Amino acid sequence: MDLKILASEIANFYEQNPKVEAILLGGSVSRNWHDEHSDIELFVFWKGAPTDDERKAPIIEINGNIIDFYPYEDEEWSETYITQGVKLEISNFLSETINKVISDVITSYDTDLDKQCIIAAVYNGVILSDDLVISRMKEKVSKYPYELSVAMVKENLSLGNRWNNREALLERRDWLMLYKVMTEVQTNIMGILFGLNRQFVHHPAFKWQRHTLSSMETTPENITIRLESIFLKDPATSVRELEVIIEEMYQLIQRELPQIDISLVVDKSLFLRPKNEMK
Repeated sequence: MDLKILASEIANFYEQNPKVEAILLGGSVSRNWHDEHSDIELFVFWKGAPTDDERKAPIIEINGNIIDFYPYEDEEWSETYITQGVKLEISNFLSETINKVISDVITSYDTDLDKQCIIAAVYNGVILSDDLVISRMKEKVSKYPYELSVAMVKENLSLGNRWNNREALLERRDWLMLYKVMTEVQTNIMGILFGLNRQFVHHPAFKWQRHTLSSMETTPENITIRLESIFLKDPATSVRELEVIIEEMYQLIQRELPQIDISLVVDKSLFLRPKNEMK
């Protein structure tokens, strides 16, 4: 089944409502990253707040089975349903909300990941309804601000105090805690790479990591395979590899954004909590 064609057909049912201003296809389908496990993500932009009946009307028309139906929260109405064996995730926003989010990120350099995900959807999304409204939005997000790049790198520089406990966690074989720490460090690395490569974050948990890294030019060598191996190799080997990657990341920051002083961060990342002298 062609998910883009199905998305376009379903969008026709939404645009019958005069309060719907525009419809955008987002997610993996819009980026051609989708596979047999993928769903369809639609962003529906409204002129006025939709009622529950208005949100349910297209679902009823296409014989969809509702899985989730959430009330208005965090400036969004959302629902999930299945039709023709495909799951759809619908994010409903007021158009004015999207324009405010665009201003927050593009003008005020807000690093909030949820806001960036909305911007990424606008940037990469496929227009299904009303070219003019979404084209204006796309124009606003067409250039990734240099200041946002700096803000993203600074936001993710600190690896946290728990990274300094890595040797203790290894020796204790405290695997759950150790892997949580390594996951947090790798998450910071992804945040820095998005900033260095001036890409809007498309998922708060950095989903589709392999595809994402392959789209980036400014990375440590063979970064995809190396980050994947962190969770597959012997823990001690993984920690050593992560230490090397961190050092290479700092070198990239110094090369790409030399105005950021990373000296204190480097020293802190190298620090290891000392052992007690046991009697």
